[in-house]
Amino acid sequence: MRISILGGTGDIGEGLALRWGRDTDHEIVIGSREADRAVTAATRYAGQLQARGYDPTITGDGNEAAVRGADVVVASVPPYSVADAIEQLGESIPEDAIIVTPAVGIKRDDDGVHYHRPSVGSVTRLAADAASESVSVVGAFHSVPAQRLADLDDPLDMDTIVIGDDTDARTTILGLANEIEGLTALNGGPIANAPEVESLTALLINLGRYNESLHEAGIRVVSPDRPAYDS
Repeated sequence: MRISILGGTGDIGEGLALRWGRDTDHEIVIGSREADRAVTAATRYAGQLQARGYDPTITGDGNEAAVRGADVVVASVPPYSVADAIEQLGESIPEDAIIVTPAVGIKRDDDGVHYHRPSVGSVTRLAADAASESVSVVGAFHSVPAQRLADLDDPLDMDTIVIGDDTDARTTILGLANEIEGLTALNGGPIANAPEVESLTALLINLGRYNESLHEAGIRVVSPDRPAYDS
C-alpha cells in the first residue's frame, strides 16, 4: 500500500511515518509544500529506523507529487487548512484513494482547551465536503498524542476511534491503524459521530494540564469483556 502523509514534517505525520515504517512494509511518502523539506524529513525518519535495524521505504516530495498513486492520503495539516489542502490538490488525488484526517478544531482560554466545532459539524465533515465524490474520507488518530506516537520506545497501549461514511474505507483504515503496534482501532461509525470523537482531544489535553500523571494521555475503552490492556 502507498501511504502519502501530507504535512508529514509535523509531529503527527512524523509519528505515523515512523510507526508504519517500523511495523509494516507499506510505502510511505512524506509530502510538504516544499519538496526539499519533505525529502529531508523522509531521510531523517528512514535513518532513525535503519539505526534500529529496520529497512523502511520512506521517500519525500512536494504535496502534489506525493499524493499521485497513493492508496491512502493522510491530511496531517491544521484543522482549518484541511479543506483548502484537499481542494488545491484536486485531481492529483487518485479517484479511489482514502483521505484520512486526524485534525481537530480547538480554541484556548485561561481555563484550558475547548473543542471548536465547525459550522458543518466536524473537521472530518469539512474534509469530506472538500473531497471529490469518488474519494472517501475517514477520521482517525484524533486522541493519539503526537509526541508518544513519534517515540518508538513508547508502547502506546491505547485506542483510536475511526469514523467514516464509506464502510469499506472505514474498514481499510481500521486495519491500517491496527497494524501499528500498541494501537487498537475501534469502529466509531459514520461521520455524523465525528464531533464526539474529535472532542476527546480537548478533554485529554485538559486532563494533562490539571493532572501531572496524565500528561500526553490517550484513551483505552474497557468493558467487562475487555481488560484495560491486552495481555
